[in-house]
Amino acid sequence: MPTLTTFPLQAGEVAATTGEGEKKGRLYSLDALRGFDMFWIMGGGAIFHEIAKATGSPFWEAIAVQLEHPDWNGFHFYDLIFPLFLFMAGVSTPYSVGRELEKGKNRSQLLLRVIKRGLILVLLGIIYNNGLQLHPISEIRFCSVLGRIGLAYMFANIIYLYTKERAQMIWFVGIIVTYWLLLKFTSAPGFAPGDLTMQGNFASYVDRLVVPGKLYLGIHDPEGFASTFPAISTAMLGILTGNLLRNSPMPPMKKVGLMALTGVVFLVLAQLWNLDFPINKNLWTSSFVLQVGGISLLLLALFYYVIDILGYKKWAFFFRVIGMNSILIYISAHFIDWSYTNNAFFKWLGQLVGDPFGAVALAISLVFVKWLFLYFMYKKKVFLKV
Repeated sequence: MPTLTTFPLQAGEVAATTGEGEKKGRLYSLDALRGFDMFWIMGGGAIFHEIAKATGSPFWEAIAVQLEHPDWNGFHFYDLIFPLFLFMAGVSTPYSVGRELEKGKNRSQLLLRVIKRGLILVLLGIIYNNGLQLHPISEIRFCSVLGRIGLAYMFANIIYLYTKERAQMIWFVGIIVTYWLLLKFTSAPGFAPGDLTMQGNFASYVDRLVVPGKLYLGIHDPEGFASTFPAISTAMLGILTGNLLRNSPMPPMKKVGLMALTGVVFLVLAQLWNLDFPINKNLWTSSFVLQVGGISLLLLALFYYVIDILGYKKWAFFFRVIGMNSILIYISAHFIDWSYTNNAFFKWLGQLVGDPFGAVALAISLVFVKWLFLYFMYKKKVFLKV
């Protein structure tokens, strides 16, 4: 089970070589980027929504739109948060599982550990969705964000354990091409092959057939079983990136350049594939894998360059505190009444500021309250470890 524990190096806060590869350091950029990612979930997005409401400005309203999901096809910035987290879970694999392999750890032992972690995340996802309550099976939502991370992480790590890097690349491409062909030449009964509507696509149809309990949207679940298959490629891309950062003898600046170039190529390919297979987070389409993969590579290249190569770390401390306990802050929303705590300490601030910006002040203070909690945990070296 997940535990709250103290330890010097947690999953995701990985050891890394410096520019000359002689001295061991820490890949601060990965924790900082994970914290940047989680910032939007823990309240950062709400700040910009409140600013848009308070100002009525088209500029801020356009930003607010980017901080919500499109109804079906298309891409907004908010669609990046989930796959970026999964990508970073993959990046940490060569540092964690890979390090254990180098120490001579048996693959069977590591396989059991990987499966255990994956299934624990699935369980946490079910708890996150339904709480610690008894429900009829028909009322339980089994699909979840944490469940998808757990399953995609698990299968990607199994591939990593038993294949070489070239085979991992083949798996990455093979999965997204297979998924494209599957959805292109199949559909739900009564719909034309290749139908990608919510009712007619094959992935949602499979979920309606095999997933127990309820789906999030009745006929479709954005974290459904079938669309978890291409999410494995998102984790695989992270693993391949982790291989580059940890194992390649390439100079750090060339690693940055390769990540950036690959990111741009992926974005171009995503737009081209979008013409035939629309970018769609709900279905985790192959074009979506390339879209979010390209942006993830560009962001990691930027963070890695600024933090780990140039050494500018102080500005990233705010995000690093969040990134060190990302799963804890994610699931805390179902166990801690953050709004109550925020109002208890800062309702006066909202009243003092007054309408229409009082809500903006409270949205900012809510993030501040959560960050202080995470900072306390960080100082005590207490992290939620799965």
